[in-house]
Amino acid sequence: MKPLDTQQDVARIWFESLRDQICAEFEKIEAEAGSDAKFDYLAWDRIDPSGAPGGGGVRGVMKGKVFEKVGVNVSTVGGTFEGDFARTIHGAGEDPHFFATGISLVAHMANPHVPAVHMNTRFLVTTKRWFGGGADLNPPIPYEEDTAEFHAAFKAACDAHDPDHYPRFKKWADDYFYIPHRKVHRGVGGIFYDHVEGDWDANFAFTQDVGRTFLDIFPRIVRRRMGMEFTAAEKQQQLEWRGRYAEFNLIYDRGTLFGLKTGGNIDAILMSLPPEATWS
Repeated sequence: MKPLDTQQDVARIWFESLRDQICAEFEKIEAEAGSDAKFDYLAWDRIDPSGAPGGGGVRGVMKGKVFEKVGVNVSTVGGTFEGDFARTIHGAGEDPHFFATGISLVAHMANPHVPAVHMNTRFLVTTKRWFGGGADLNPPIPYEEDTAEFHAAFKAACDAHDPDHYPRFKKWADDYFYIPHRKVHRGVGGIFYDHVEGDWDANFAFTQDVGRTFLDIFPRIVRRRMGMEFTAAEKQQQLEWRGRYAEFNLIYDRGTLFGLKTGGNIDAILMSLPPEATWS
């Protein structure tokens, strides 16, 4: 088992590397579409409630021809949770000190035939040490081929580590990415996992494979759909669907709440919101 500080550094370096790979691939897709769009990066620092430096991160945002708005954030923060919030975090009820590092991505696409997507992976340390994350596909206009291929890719990634992972984490995603007040799911699902602890090396290897799988499957789906023509009615359908996405992220999303409760950068936290949405 690696020394504790080395685990934190190794995880942070991987998430930053994954960010670089994803952003490069997304910029390549923009170039293929005849766009010169690039990511704009903004570094931010966090101050802990104690007044001490509390880490920070880098917000990356690109607005292009294919990706109407995509945000890819990495952050590494630590310090103490404030008040009652500590009791809502795994392992922080008796000791509010924490460390967290991870990557978070949300892509809203210009063409309604191209699905929006969310992916994040993270490593947290309280009195426990665990990984969490996942990815889910959010198409305004679902295609069975895309849904099946997305799920097959993540099932293969899960099965390579534990045959129980995929059915468990798929159900977790189905339960989590649900909008109770609308009585609908946010999209067509994927996988979601949290509090995965124990064998650090094995769990880190799985989390890396989740990132690699996303980097493989999502660009393939984008390239398949990004050249399709669409109607004004289909664009309207996309804008209305985005309203549901915004409702989920503002009301139910754990990551949004975690970022706000730990003093994260507001622009980075809310980069998940779509650039344009409609409520009819």
